[in-house]
Amino acid sequence: MWHWFLKGGPVMWPLLVCSIVALAAMIERLLFWLRERRSRDPQLIHKLLHLTERGLFDQAIEAAKESRDAVARILMNGLSHHHFSLEGALEVTVQAELRRMKRSLGLLDTIITIAPLLGIFGTVTGILVAFGALEGRIPDPKIVATGIAQAVITTVAGLAIAIPTVIAYNWFCAQVEEAASHISTQVTNFQILYQKGKARDAGEAVYR
Repeated sequence: MWHWFLKGGPVMWPLLVCSIVALAAMIERLLFWLRERRSRDPQLIHKLLHLTERGLFDQAIEAAKESRDAVARILMNGLSHHHFSLEGALEVTVQAELRRMKRSLGLLDTIITIAPLLGIFGTVTGILVAFGALEGRIPDPKIVATGIAQAVITTVAGLAIAIPTVIAYNWFCAQVEEAASHISTQVTNFQILYQKGKARDAGEAVYR
């Protein structure tokens, strides 16, 4: 393997960096989504919505304080600031959670673009080396073979990095879209139930 790496020429070094960065980002994102799935607590969300509908906002906040569920954090932040701007607090927290979920996706997208381009760059430089060897009166077969090897190896390396990266990138994007849809549904339900809870709380305050 190392022998083929050296045959690929200097372009293989930035390709190696791309592969290491892409692998690290993919592992980090995979672990992140595994943790997110384990942190989901549908029963807690149901409880929060039920408490909100009954107007028990303080109890809902207490119930969500120790939760690692993203939706629970969003709802708790909304309730914590509901006297000032419920919608604003929800929007800020939703955007923060989505940014957390999209972390490293830009990096993976960049590597998907750069890796094949570096491979093409290595191909061009390899062909130039081969052509340069053919210009002399007596072409040197070793130099020609070196240039052709560099051209082929760098192309293969660039594609080998880009293909699994684009598969992982699309899967991570699908996870973000699924999570965003789930959050949007729960937040909409929460806002409806909050209005019911607020009206109920106001009605009980009249009878006190």
